[in-house]
Order: sequence, then structure tokens, then C-alpha cells
Amino acid sequence: MPKAGKGKLSQKEKVCHPYSRKAAYLSSQELRLGKKDRQKNEKASRLNSVGEKLLWFQNQLDPDRTEFTKEESCQLIERYLHRFDSELEQIELVNGIKGRQGRLHGSREASIKQTVERETSLYHGNGFEIPDIINSKHLNTFREWSGDLKKLPNIKLRKISSKGMERSGGKDERSEEENNDGLVKDSETKDYDS
Repeated sequence: MPKAGKGKLSQKEKVCHPYSRKAAYLSSQELRLGKKDRQKNEKASRLNSVGEKLLWFQNQLDPDRTEFTKEESCQLIERYLHRFDSELEQIELVNGIKGRQGRLHGSREASIKQTVERETSLYHGNGFEIPDIINSKHLNTFREWSGDLKKLPNIKLRKISSKGMERSGGKDERSEEENNDGLVKDSETKDYDS
């Protein structure tokens, strides 16, 4: 009968000193792998939220139209911002029943309100990103999109702001009035000698 092994520890089972270089290397490897996993999960969740938003816009578009104006895209954004209204009303009805203690669905209500507030501030601030439905070429690309997140970079996005609509409308009218009155714009009267 063969003899049993002496139970030598293999390379993986060896214990290393906590202050050794090998221990520092192993801990840095562990931290790096954890960071990569966290970044991967964050990117996946971000892509999922963008994908859901784009699918909502794709379902709301009129299939007969070939392009949209900025005003129509602003109306579409307004509808998107009010997409949770019915769910919030249902939560209020449930919470309005007498005899209940505490608030049911409080966390869902808080997350919805926070999301709507953030999106509204983006829309009234720097701009809210939507697929470029103003350009007909980009609109066709968006309509052909099947919802695959890997093909998401092919879709061109455009930032649209409620402020931008007001400013661009007033600016164009003012510049047309100046041109009709015979006034020269400030950019054309610069003196390059000084």
C-alpha cells in the first residue's frame, strides 16, 4: 500500500506575512478587480437607463413623420417628464386611505420625485439629451434601432433646453430687425488695428 503524502502546503495555500510585498501585491490586485467590477456594473446601469429613455422616445414618435421641429421635440420632452404622473396619483390614493399608519411605497415615490426633479432641472438648465429627431438622417437611424444596447453609440443625441428655445427665438428676431433697419452687427464693426 502506498504511503500517504506528508501534507505539504501548495503555493496557493501558503500563508504570507501581512506586511510582505506579496501581501501588498495581492491586496492591490483584489482592489483593482473590485474597482473593475464596480465600474462595469455602473456602466451597465447607465446604459440601461439611457436605453429605456430612448425606447420610450422611439415608442412615442409618429411613424409617418420624417423630421420634427424643436418645438415638437420640446413637447415630447414635456410628455416624458410627466410619464410618472399616473403612478404618483395611485400612490397618493393608497396613502390617502384612512386608518393606515406610515406611507406605503414611500421609497418609490421619493425616487420618482427625485428623478423628475433632476430631469426637469436638466431640461430648464443645460439641456436634456434626446435622440436627434430634428435631423431626418439621424431620425431614420434611430427608428431602425432595435433596442440593442451594443448599438447605442450609433444613435446621435442632441441636448434640448427650454431656455435655448426662448433665447434662440428672441435672438433670431432681433438680428432680423437689425438687418432690416440697416444696422450693422457688433461682430462686423471690430477694429483690428488696436
